[in-house]
Formats: sequence, structure tokens, C-alpha cells
Amino acid sequence: MRELTYYVAVSLDGYIAGPDGEFDAFLAEGDHMEPIWDRYRGTAPTELARAVGFSVDDGPFDTVLMGWNTYAVGLPDHHLPNPYRHLRQVVFTRAHEAPPGSEGVQFTDADPVEMVRALKREDGKGIWLCGGGELAAVLVDEIDRLALKVNPVMLGAGIPLFGERTYAPLSWRSTSTQTFRSGVTFAEYVQA
Repeated sequence: MRELTYYVAVSLDGYIAGPDGEFDAFLAEGDHMEPIWDRYRGTAPTELARAVGFSVDDGPFDTVLMGWNTYAVGLPDHHLPNPYRHLRQVVFTRAHEAPPGSEGVQFTDADPVEMVRALKREDGKGIWLCGGGELAAVLVDEIDRLALKVNPVMLGAGIPLFGERTYAPLSWRSTSTQTFRSGVTFAEYVQA
């Protein structure tokens, strides 16, 4: 069965973006970049990866899931209506239509839990939950692995790693942790 991995950058105080979706406080350069890319190859938008010389081939995922707000980061200023052309892309939305140029991106109002369960039964590589926090909260019981790029910054407010959910402790077991000179700590967990 395929695994769902929530692979995302996060601040020390648990935010994946600022109040308006900004993530420019996260480190985009440093000694952490290449080793993490080697582990999670293919997790950058296709054109961006190619522009910096990173191959998107042979990564651990063949499918990426995101909520509308995560998807919309590439719109309109960045002109990325089809950001991960090398992956199957699924965007969960109830209120938005597919923008021009988004051929190859699947927009759906389907129940995220049911869709993830169906995707897990299919043959293929892993499934990457790219964001956002609200979608992660809905899918928390379906997430098999957390892969967190913990950045040495506190945002103070913003989009939490997991959106609002009822109090229900969920234990995770650490499988690896690596701290880099940049200050980024890369931590992976599986559900206990």
C-alpha cells in the first residue's frame, strides 16, 4: 500500500506560512538543501527545479496533494498553474475553478479522506501532502509519515502545521533527525 507523507517546511513555533501565506522567512539556501533534495527529489515545482539544476526524476512520490491556498501560491504572479508537471497533481477545492494553463491538474471537491484511501490502494510510488494545514488536519489519521524541515525562525502567527482539530493526542515515533549548520533540522516521524 502506498504511503502518504506530509513533507513541509515549518517554523519553530509550528507554522508552515505567515498570516497571508508568506514563507519567505524559511531558508532557501544552505547546507541542508542538497541532502534533503536527495531524500525528497522531485518536491519542487518542475520549472524551478530545472532552473537550479535539480533533477525531478526518480523521486519517492508520483502524486502530490494540496489545498487551494497552497496551489494558489503559484498564481497569478508566478505563472505556475501547472506547478508539478512531473507528478500527478490533485487540488482540493470547493469554491474555485481550474485556471487557464492548469491542464493536467485535477481539481476536486471530493472528500479528502476517501480520495486518499483510494489513492493508497492504487499501484505507484508515495503520495506527497504538500499543504496546507487545514487539509493536513482533515487527513491526519491517513498520514503515514511526517517529514519536517524545521527552520530556525519563529513566525508568531500564520498557518499552523495542522489546522484546527479536536483535542485528540496522536503519537508519532521519530525515525531520523539531522541538524545542519544552516540551523535547519530535518525530522522524520511515523505514526506510533
